[in-house]
Amino acid sequence: MIFTILLSIAIFQGIVLGLIILKSPLFYSIANKYLSYAIFTLSLLILNLVLERLELYEPLPVLRFIDDIEWMFVFPVFIFLFIVHQVNHPIKNSKKNLLLFIPFFYSTITNVFYDCDVVAHIFKIPNSLKTTLEFLGNYDLYIIMIFLPFMAIYTYRFIKFSKDKQEKKWITFLWSQTFIVSLSWLLAVLVFLFFEYDISRFMVILALLSTLLIHLTSFYGIFKYRLASDQEGIAALLNKKIPAFAEDLSEDIILKKESEVTNLEFLTKENPYFKKLETLCEVHQIYRDHTLNREKVAEQLGISSGYVSQVVNAITGDNFANYINNYRVEAVKKMILDSEYEKYSLLAIGLESGFTSKTTFHNAFKKATGMTPNTYRNTNK
Repeated sequence: MIFTILLSIAIFQGIVLGLIILKSPLFYSIANKYLSYAIFTLSLLILNLVLERLELYEPLPVLRFIDDIEWMFVFPVFIFLFIVHQVNHPIKNSKKNLLLFIPFFYSTITNVFYDCDVVAHIFKIPNSLKTTLEFLGNYDLYIIMIFLPFMAIYTYRFIKFSKDKQEKKWITFLWSQTFIVSLSWLLAVLVFLFFEYDISRFMVILALLSTLLIHLTSFYGIFKYRLASDQEGIAALLNKKIPAFAEDLSEDIILKKESEVTNLEFLTKENPYFKKLETLCEVHQIYRDHTLNREKVAEQLGISSGYVSQVVNAITGDNFANYINNYRVEAVKKMILDSEYEKYSLLAIGLESGFTSKTTFHNAFKKATGMTPNTYRNTNK
C-alpha cells in the first residue's frame, strides 16, 4: 500500500510540475513545452502501474487505453525535441521529426483497437481486422528493442551543439537519466517475458527513483538556466548603460599616502579615497561583483582593508557590507522601475546587481526600503 501511495504522489508531482513548466511565464519556451510533455508522459507510465496494482482495469474497462498505449514510445521523443530546441539546432523545425512518432502511432493503433473492447465496440471492429491487429501488435516488443537504443544514440548527438558548458552538463545528465530509465524498463520487460520473473517490485522502485531524479533535474535545470539567461540579458543591458572612461582609475586622482590622510579631519566626503570609491561604485558599478570584499576594494584604492572600513564607517556611519548593499538595492530599484527589465525575474535582477543569494537580496532590500522586492515592483507598476 505504501508503494501505491508513493506512486500516486509521484503522479501528482509530475502533473503539477508539468503545468508549472507549461503555464508559468517564467519558464515558458518551446523547448520547455516538450519537457513538460515528457513529464506528463512519465506520469501516465506511473499511472498505468498504479492502476495495475489496484486492479482497476477489470471494473473500469474504459481506462484500458492507458495500458494499451505504449507511452515509452513517445517519452524519449519528447526528450529529444526538448534537447534540439534547447540547443537551438536547425533540425528542431524539420518535418522529419514527425517520423519519430510512427512507432507510437503504430503501437497505439494495433493495441487500442484490438485490446480495448470499448473502442472496438464504438468503431465496430470486425473480428478479421482484430486478428490482423493482434498479429501486428506482436511486433511491438521488437520495435521498441530497436527504437529505445536508437533514440538514446540519436539524441546524444545533438547535446554537443550546446554553447553553454553548464547547460550541456545539465542536458547530458537529464539525457542519461531518461535512457537509463527507458532501457532498464525494457530490460525488466524482457526478463519478465523470457524468464517469467516477478518484476512488479523492481518496476515500482524504478518508477519512484526515475520520477524523483527526472523531476528534480528538470526543475533545477530550467530554473537555473532561465536564471542564467536572465542575468545574461540584464548584464547586456547594464553594460550598455555604463559610460566608458578613457582614463585609468588608478591615475584619475592624485592621492596622498594613507599615512597622511588618517587624521579624522580628512574623513569627510571630500576624502580622495572615498571619492574614488564612489566613482568605482557609481560609474563602474563594482558592486555587481558578488565576490566583492574589502580586500578587493582596498587593492583598487591602494590602501589597507582596515582603512577602507575606517573611511566608510566615519563618512557614511555604516559598515562596508551595508554600504555596498545599498548600491545594489538602488540598482535593483532602478531596474524595477525601468520597463526594459520587466520581463526578467526579480531574483535574476538581484543576483546581477551583486547579491549572492535570494535570502541576502530580500533581507537587504527590505532593510533599505521596508518592503520586499515583489511588493516594490507591484507598488510601482
